[in-house]
Amino acid sequence: MNKLLIGILLCSIGGTASAAAWTVDSKNSNVNFISTKKVDLAEVHHFNSFSGQLDDSGKFALTIDLASVWTNIEIRDIRMKELLFEVGVYPRLVLSSNIDLSKLADIAVGGTSVMDMSAELSMHGKKQIMPIRVTIAKLSEDRLLVVSTQPLIVNAASFGLTPGIEKLRDVAGLSSISQAVPVSFVLNLTR
Repeated sequence: MNKLLIGILLCSIGGTASAAAWTVDSKNSNVNFISTKKVDLAEVHHFNSFSGQLDDSGKFALTIDLASVWTNIEIRDIRMKELLFEVGVYPRLVLSSNIDLSKLADIAVGGTSVMDMSAELSMHGKKQIMPIRVTIAKLSEDRLLVVSTQPLIVNAASFGLTPGIEKLRDVAGLSSISQAVPVSFVLNLTR
């Protein structure tokens, strides 16, 4: 009888450990976006600072420090921080979603699964629900790779960023800057 109770206790502890929170390994992850100016001149940029977690109830949140934008041109970084993102007032972007943990548990180590879900994007004082498709690879029992299967298209007007884009366009002397911005990510999660 004691062996049975110990076995049940150990199984319940093991079950709790398997449902432990996942954390985004930001050093081995990336979040990129593409800006397009002058109709057909596209450039890839990224953010250097972000964090994320998937908790044991399936709530996922990715928080991006907008002051960490990196475009490979320092003056452009400064202008994006000040004129577009207004990081003094709106320092972060948050992407949140709910993940079906049973589907995640069904992925075998070495296997992948494509998941469609809704995500809430919160930026510049505005929120928008967006469809998102990701491919999840279970690298081990304690490592996941989550990749945007399709880019997320963020429309600047939906987040009140049009005036900032116009300021950037004016200060840089450009004929146009696209308001549709593709965003992609590769996230390594560990627990």
